[in-house]
Amino acid sequence: NTRRRRERSDGDADAPGGGYTDGWPSKPRIWMVSRHFQLHRYNMISSPFFPLPFPPSLPPSLLQTNAIKTSKYNTFNFLPLNLFEQFQRIANAYFLILLLLQVIPAISSLSWFTTVVPLVLVLSVTAAKDATDDIVSMKRTLNMVKCLSKTTCRLGCLILMMTHSPLLPDKPCVSSLLSEGEVSCEPPNNRLDRFTGTLTNAGQKYSLDNDKILLRGCTLRNTEWCFGLVLFGGPETKLMQNCGKTTFKRTSIDRLMNVLVLCIFGFLAFMCTILSIGNRIWEQLWGSEFTAFLPRQGGVDAPFSGFLTFWSYVIILNTVVPISLYVSVEVIRLGNSFYIDWDRKMHHARSDTPAKARTTTLNEELGQIKYIFSDKTGTLTQNIMTFNKCSINGKSYGEVQMVHRKKTVDWSFNPLADHHFSFHDHSLVEDVKLESPEVQSFFRLLALCHTVMAEEKIEGELLYQAQSPDEGALVTAARNFGFVFRSRTPESVTIVEMGEQHSYELLAILDFNNVRKRMSVIVRSPEGKLCLYCKGADTMVYERLHQSCTKLMDVTTEHLNEFAGEGLRTLALAYKDLDEEYFTSWKQRHHEASTSLEDREDKLDLLYEEIEKDLKLLGATAIEDKLQDGVPQTIEQLAKADIKIWVLTGDKQETAENIGYSCNMLREEMNDIFIVSANNSDDVRQELRSEGIRFYSNLPSLPLPHQAYALEGSMELLFLRTACLCKTVICCRVTPLQKAQVVELVKKYKQAVTLAIGDGANDVSMIKAAHIGVGISGQEGMQAVLSSDYSFAQFRFLERLLLVHGRWSYLRMCKFLRYFFYKNFTFTFVHFWYAFFCGFSAQTVYDEWFITLYNLVYTALPVLGMSLFDQDVNDMWSFQHPQLYVPGQLNQYFSKTAFFKCALHSVYSSVVLFFIPYAAMYDTVRDDGRDIADYQSFALLAQTCLVITVCIQLGLDMSYWTAVNQFFVWGSLAMYFTATFTMYSNGTYLIFPASFPFIGTARNSLNQPNVWLTILLTSILCVLPVVAYRFLLIQLRPTINDKVRPLTNHTQAKAAPPPPARRARIHRTSTRRSGYAFSHAAGYGDLVTSNCFLRRPAVTLTTAFTPLGRTTGFSPMGRSAGYSPTGNALNSRPQDVEVTSLQMYHRMRDPTF
Repeated sequence: NTRRRRERSDGDADAPGGGYTDGWPSKPRIWMVSRHFQLHRYNMISSPFFPLPFPPSLPPSLLQTNAIKTSKYNTFNFLPLNLFEQFQRIANAYFLILLLLQVIPAISSLSWFTTVVPLVLVLSVTAAKDATDDIVSMKRTLNMVKCLSKTTCRLGCLILMMTHSPLLPDKPCVSSLLSEGEVSCEPPNNRLDRFTGTLTNAGQKYSLDNDKILLRGCTLRNTEWCFGLVLFGGPETKLMQNCGKTTFKRTSIDRLMNVLVLCIFGFLAFMCTILSIGNRIWEQLWGSEFTAFLPRQGGVDAPFSGFLTFWSYVIILNTVVPISLYVSVEVIRLGNSFYIDWDRKMHHARSDTPAKARTTTLNEELGQIKYIFSDKTGTLTQNIMTFNKCSINGKSYGEVQMVHRKKTVDWSFNPLADHHFSFHDHSLVEDVKLESPEVQSFFRLLALCHTVMAEEKIEGELLYQAQSPDEGALVTAARNFGFVFRSRTPESVTIVEMGEQHSYELLAILDFNNVRKRMSVIVRSPEGKLCLYCKGADTMVYERLHQSCTKLMDVTTEHLNEFAGEGLRTLALAYKDLDEEYFTSWKQRHHEASTSLEDREDKLDLLYEEIEKDLKLLGATAIEDKLQDGVPQTIEQLAKADIKIWVLTGDKQETAENIGYSCNMLREEMNDIFIVSANNSDDVRQELRSEGIRFYSNLPSLPLPHQAYALEGSMELLFLRTACLCKTVICCRVTPLQKAQVVELVKKYKQAVTLAIGDGANDVSMIKAAHIGVGISGQEGMQAVLSSDYSFAQFRFLERLLLVHGRWSYLRMCKFLRYFFYKNFTFTFVHFWYAFFCGFSAQTVYDEWFITLYNLVYTALPVLGMSLFDQDVNDMWSFQHPQLYVPGQLNQYFSKTAFFKCALHSVYSSVVLFFIPYAAMYDTVRDDGRDIADYQSFALLAQTCLVITVCIQLGLDMSYWTAVNQFFVWGSLAMYFTATFTMYSNGTYLIFPASFPFIGTARNSLNQPNVWLTILLTSILCVLPVVAYRFLLIQLRPTINDKVRPLTNHTQAKAAPPPPARRARIHRTSTRRSGYAFSHAAGYGDLVTSNCFLRRPAVTLTTAFTPLGRTTGFSPMGRSAGYSPTGNALNSRPQDVEVTSLQMYHRMRDPTF
């Protein structure tokens, strides 16, 4: 809620503000507060400067304090609550059950630490991350919303508020015993855009609406001080009512992993069942032969032995369920999020705004985006409005030849002009100087019909604070053409007309909202003449014009079409003279409607409709909103990456369509652009059907106007089917709710990842609805940023976010998952084969300490290095070949098929890793003739082959080697051999004889040539099929990556000449428009007339603003990663490089329908 009297900052409870001016109570009162629709009313009485006492009979809802809680944990509940949440994960609960099973001696053949150490480490890392996230979130919230003491701010308190300051806790409550007042209002709710209440004092009622309350998180502006009555406190405030639990977004990989983990559990049960059956058969056939060596316990028969064996193998084969999978995934996501935060190429230097990953759980989803839903104003455009053209009384101004554009209008005749404003058509200035009545009325309307606030810090230097950039541009234009808005009070507006100051009495403001799409003011001129001035969307204004304006309407319509065809934002202007007697009657009915608690908005709308008719047309305005830097190039790159972009805008069709041409969404080769513009559901259905039939002959583009028939349940599937066949879709004149409906529609029927990007409060619903929400910090506040998953300052950064960070994150995560499952399955399946050679006795192949350290130490760092630093091509080639993004959309890097291929690869590797060492060690002796064909030597040989094999497999999977990767891989191997020789040494055995029984095994085995030859043979046989398969695949069915990667061997790419510049297509149409240039927030007319917030213009010191500190660069040990400690770009992106045709994917029918 960024407003002229209040801006989001530090604030407190919700309270209606009131200064001491005419029309409101002249002294502080004690108010009796009642909630709307509640039967009881309670008197709130207190002594001066002390909190109000509360009667003991008050219900709990009225005893609400101002205390809030935004943290998830506290000191006392963190450990139990966090553990409870973590054990809700299937893998963690599974390992807890295993730990309990290992306590039973008859079942477990492993020591307790083989399960406890990994489980405790995983739980500790996750708990530390959760605690850090909660602390950071709590600090961020407290910095944004500081509240008064919970004991000094209660319902019914009167609070003194000062300008530019939050409510101070040392001045809690002020009250008087002179009289009693009453406030009746609605109960607590989350509606930020409306409030209904009535204040009664001395028998007179005063209307309370959304513009007469201060919300938690607001700061008072433009008035020295005021008193506020606390209506809601703590969690009942509107801000906290809107801080409900955010929907937890899960990536498609998360959902797939949950399914795979369940499949793994099923496969684990299947293996354990096979082995338990084998144990029962073995016990029946050969078990009796070993009673001399292994005396049986009484009463243990073969079936029961098989039952115990089942649970024993559940413990031994537990590594097939990856306990460290989830925590490893979180660490990888956290690291890739830092890359986004540290990327200097996504830092906007002008506003000193870095890119920010506001979530760490969706990075890989950025590499799978198929649909982008974008707002237009402030997202594709700069949201910096400039008055460009206008039409006055049928004459168009602003169209000049290019040879005359260098000479701008001289504003020296106007000492109050804004010299930053430029205009090239001198004829308009001449008509102003000639005192043309129509021209003067035109600019007088612009100077009066608005809710802009003026600050004059220095004499003659005006600073306008406007609700929207459109209003600021229009008032600035009127200022430069001689009609200067100087100041306002709640009852008057002062303007300077061609050097002469005039004060107009402000009688009423008929404010703007999304339904009206217009605003009006009723003023009394210094001569006593009553007049209504109106501006708004041309369709809304045209419907209310007098029939005598027909000819002027036709001419102005042609001008509007020309303006909209150039991508300009247009408004129509009209006025009406009012009768004194009629206005007096209307004003009385307006006051009664504004103080009504029931159907207030409907009653006011009827009164507005009554007076806003038979208007006389003055003309139209055209405002230019320029595209942001790099928008056309970004959209073109995203389109080459097979990403479909839909623009959802509130502008009219012509404006949105021509902006589409300007930013390369619509192109000249799109010959079949069709428009769904019917005015009833049957016609819309017929248009969608007829246009959908023509799909297979061409790929059209679809602009969809504001009628919501296409989103109705009976036609939503038809609309989606037709829209998804288009290269580009532009939805015109949509409301914030309709934006979210379009996103939900695509999510409902399409198996695709969606992204929504916007910059204003009207984009929040769309951002929350999409899989990924991106907020742009622009001219419309921080609402979109606060609701987003990622944020930055310019639309062009979206290209790097998706094509570089998103694709790399997805590629790294998929490689990690494939390798993670491979090394765990291979490790586990060796146990399975060994069971057939040990009588299904649940004997382990490896040493217990190797089982404990395998995932935690020996193989953890190499896969972590690959998951953080790997890249198939650098950022430069990612931009040059955007088709590299397509495999992520098709889930080619990791899917159920890829998982089962990985499982088959693990089965083969486990067979080699078991049977080759088994055959090599069978009846083997040392060089000196000593026997080494024992279990311990075999276990050492098998686990050494396993560690080396998985490291080699990692090297084959890794595309980009850095010093960190080298250190992790070779360091892990060195750590393995160091730990092995240490744990198998005589000294360790003498200290811990029960824990380290493999005394001398490493020394006796690893110094034999045949052992190393076996390791070499086993490793080669494990990776040879992989190398052969990949070689054949590259030769026979190369992927897009295989084609691009050889090109990266060249140090520099040869840049092709830039393509010829396209001119924006001017598309004219006579279709009636219904666009509007206001923001989606309701206006503040009641605020202007509320007489509770203004102060005299005064010369004050300008508060300095200190921007956020710049972030430093970071280089992840690789030159091509795109980061630099000094902030200098290590790889310059090639500009205007023609992408070679590398697309090998066949066009496929969409199976959704």
